[in-house]
Amino acid sequence: MASKYSQITYKDIFDNTSNGVVSTDVEGRIVLYNRQAVEILRKGNELAEGKDVADVLAQSGPLIKTCIATGESKLGHHVHGNKLSLVANITPIYRDGNIVGSMSNFQPMQQFEDSATRLDSYIKLNKELAAIIHNSPEGITVYDGDGRVKSMNQVAALYDGVKAEDVIGMHYTEMVEAGILDRSVVPMVLKAKKKVSALVEVPKTNKTVLVNGSPVFDDKGAITLVVIHFHDMTQLNNLQKQLEQSRMVADKYEEELAELGLKELAEQEVIAENEIMRQVYRMAVKLTKMEVSNILVIGESGTGKGLMAKFMHQSSRRAQKPLIQINCAAIPESLLEAELFGYEKGAFTGANDRGKAGLFELAHGGTLFLDEIGDMPLAIQAKLLKYLDDYKVMRLGSVKPKVIDCVIITATNSNLQELVAVKKFREDLYYRLSAFPIEIPPLRERPEDVFELAHFYLKKYNAQFKTKKKIGALGVEALQRYPFRGNVRELKNIIKKSVVLSDKQKIDSLIIQSSPPSQENREVETIPSPQKTVKRSTAESYEKKSLNDEVLHLEEQLIKDAMQHCRNLREISVELGISEPTAWRKMKKHGLSF
Repeated sequence: MASKYSQITYKDIFDNTSNGVVSTDVEGRIVLYNRQAVEILRKGNELAEGKDVADVLAQSGPLIKTCIATGESKLGHHVHGNKLSLVANITPIYRDGNIVGSMSNFQPMQQFEDSATRLDSYIKLNKELAAIIHNSPEGITVYDGDGRVKSMNQVAALYDGVKAEDVIGMHYTEMVEAGILDRSVVPMVLKAKKKVSALVEVPKTNKTVLVNGSPVFDDKGAITLVVIHFHDMTQLNNLQKQLEQSRMVADKYEEELAELGLKELAEQEVIAENEIMRQVYRMAVKLTKMEVSNILVIGESGTGKGLMAKFMHQSSRRAQKPLIQINCAAIPESLLEAELFGYEKGAFTGANDRGKAGLFELAHGGTLFLDEIGDMPLAIQAKLLKYLDDYKVMRLGSVKPKVIDCVIITATNSNLQELVAVKKFREDLYYRLSAFPIEIPPLRERPEDVFELAHFYLKKYNAQFKTKKKIGALGVEALQRYPFRGNVRELKNIIKKSVVLSDKQKIDSLIIQSSPPSQENREVETIPSPQKTVKRSTAESYEKKSLNDEVLHLEEQLIKDAMQHCRNLREISVELGISEPTAWRKMKKHGLSF
């Protein structure tokens, strides 16, 4: 008895397989196909016996003929169409060792992908990728090649102010229309086919984000994905604001330090409005902070060399130790050596019974200032040079040297190089002392300081003599025109004399008498008139016109104008072309502040 299963034919099996099958003869004519091939290939009546396979299947047909001609199988070939996506496996059919046709097996890509997603390796890899995306500290959104959202991590959802599940499948145009984004970089990436960056405003969260869009290509160069990375620029903007605030605080501290510096200079009777003079003091501070010794201060008589030495000592770490000063020109040669190096009991006739410490010993730990070093005798120069070599001194009449630690500052108004040339100053000592020269410019070369110095000494002598004297425009003008051969010392004496001797509150007349202008400045104004030209002296012309008042008024107005658009003292100083301390002082003078 025949089995009921024997009624199942090869035709039944062929028509009910899950894949579409098309077979051709050796000429590439279709000889056999099943029902699934008609459904999968969507060819309908086009798929018929006897037709050339290349005419019916535009993409896979040529491959089938190539397989027949070469005998090489085409496995896993991806077939793309407008409405279908297939995986094709094409193999030749052999009979007695000869190719007699071909068989093509077609499977929808979706089935292939569904099968792949059930593989353990695929599932593991997909989980790993999902974990990377969703745990990234950056916002990530993935769009497909058509511009629709495939996935979005939690950070991106927070940036956009949405729930990820609500936007999956949305087109980028829909996201813009919905007000989620003000614009999208997806179309830019699709058009440029390369990485695109842009700043995007997120209306719902009021955030500014830097968006980087990167394309992902398939084997044929088509964009299959667009990966978007979000960087929150709001944090960076906040950091920039904090940095600006820090800078403003730093500017404020800098202004306060400038103010403090001015006060410290003023307390030490140091006036330095002139930029060259300020550079001199900056150099002096640098040398003292570095504990430099053998400093030579050069300047005309009365420029303030002693004041510079005092300033350097008080600015150093030795400020609490003694500052010992001596004028080498004021002490006879016979006594100078004993004064500097000291002497033991009975060292010479008339010596103190107990001996005496020299100035070097008294300056131990501090500073020794040798003024008018150019007048030091050659014999004593030799002993000074020896100290600079080994830092040891020996009292007159002693055989035991003492180690002395002190900074040596020297000063002169002489040209030491000329003295070296005429053998009045040791050349080796000159080079030792001039390692760090500081040259103080004469007062006539720094007119900016005249006004401030005059008011400084006026205030000082008003307090000393209990007066309330003032300097008017005429007095200021006279002082600024005077050459001051005696420098600051001469200016100081003029102010002191005028305060003491003047019977009037204004001391201009005595100042003018004490500081007559040079011949070339005696007549400075020519005033034209319809009848004649009249020459007037400086004093007479400024009785008609207060130069100082006009200058002060103009100065105040310029500062006020600068304050309208400058944010701090630094910007004002740049605007006006003056130093920050000068800008601060002038603002204080006019009662101005931010």
